[in-house]
Parts: sequence; structure tokens; C-alpha cells
Amino acid sequence: MSLAGITGATLAKDLRLEWRSKDAINAMLFFALLVVVVFSFSFDPNAEESRQIAGGLIWVAFLFASVVALNQTWARELRNQALDAYRVSPAPANALFLAKTVGNFIFVGVLEVLMTPLFIVFYKLRALGPAWQLIPVAILGTWALVVNGTFFAAMSIRTRSREIMLPLLLFPISIPAILAMVNATTAILTGELSSRFWIVLLATYDVVFTIACLLLFEMVLHAE
Repeated sequence: MSLAGITGATLAKDLRLEWRSKDAINAMLFFALLVVVVFSFSFDPNAEESRQIAGGLIWVAFLFASVVALNQTWARELRNQALDAYRVSPAPANALFLAKTVGNFIFVGVLEVLMTPLFIVFYKLRALGPAWQLIPVAILGTWALVVNGTFFAAMSIRTRSREIMLPLLLFPISIPAILAMVNATTAILTGELSSRFWIVLLATYDVVFTIACLLLFEMVLHAE
């Protein structure tokens, strides 16, 4: 079977499992909703400053909520030694990584689609800049989170404290992407500055780390 075929079959399996259990989606939604409610009580959502800090609040909520799905990514494969079976199979390692990454991208994307209207309502948000630019920022930003998160989740899956290890590995390496996402979102919401530089930076970050993860994942998969 080709790389695309194995990737598609693995992705379809993950989507079926999540559709049946809804563990990751429900946990992410609860966590993100909790962040929205807590921060809405922390400051006046009608204040002009809400537009200045909304970008940071949005991406912080998505970042922490996405860790829930990322931790679930490889935990399922440990059951019944499914990951060990994949390791000894002739299937390419990158097919498994791509399927997991795309699956996480879909899960986090669903979270963003469901939570964005709540952010708009709670914080009275209205984009003063080109609102269409929020789409590439969301796509590039989400990919930046899940590609690194999927990779580091694979690295930490066999550790005793993988729930703690994943944020310790993911958050520092994601700082450039988070800065780009927050600044681009804030620029679009306020309309004061151009977001093109941050979008280009985010796209460059995605390309570099996607290639790096694809090159290194086979070594991570077969590491003892």
C-alpha cells in the first residue's frame, strides 16, 4: 500500500475511534469553555483593551486545550501493543505521523470552529482589519501546534509522566509560533498594523518544523 493509502487508513481509524468515544473533543471543549468563562470575569469585556488582549486569550485557550488531544494521540496506540505492531511492520513511519498530525489538526479545528463564536460574543470582538486574514492565521497556527505536539507526544509517550512531559517539550519550542499567532490576530482585530509579516513568519515556521519532524520521526518511533 502507498504512503497516501496507509495515511488515509490510519486517519480514518483515528476519526472513527474519536467519533465513537469523543474523549478528546469533549475534554478540549470543556477546557476551552472554562478558559473563556474565567477570563470573561477577569476583566470588562466591553473595554477597548479586550480587543488588544483577545488574540492572546484565544490562542492560549487553544494551546492548552489542544494538549488534551495530543496526549490522547499515542495513548490509544499503546493499547493491545498496536504501536509495537506498527513499528515492526513494513509501513513507512511518516504515514503514521502524517495521519496523527492531520487527525489532531481536524480535532483542534473543530474546537476552534465551535469556540470562536463564544469568544466573539463574550468579548464583543469585531475585526477592524481584513477579517479574511484570520483564516490563514488559524490554519497555519493550528498546524504549528499540532505538528510539533504530535511529534513531542510520540517522544514522551513511554515516559511515566507523559502528561507533564509534553507541555514541557511543546511550549518552549512553540514560542515563535505563538508570538506570530497572537500578534497576527491582534493586528487584524485592531487594524492598527499589518499582519503579513507574522503570517509569513508562521508559514516559514510550519515548513521548517514539518520537514524536521518528518525527517526525525522514524528515529523517534523506533527508539527504545
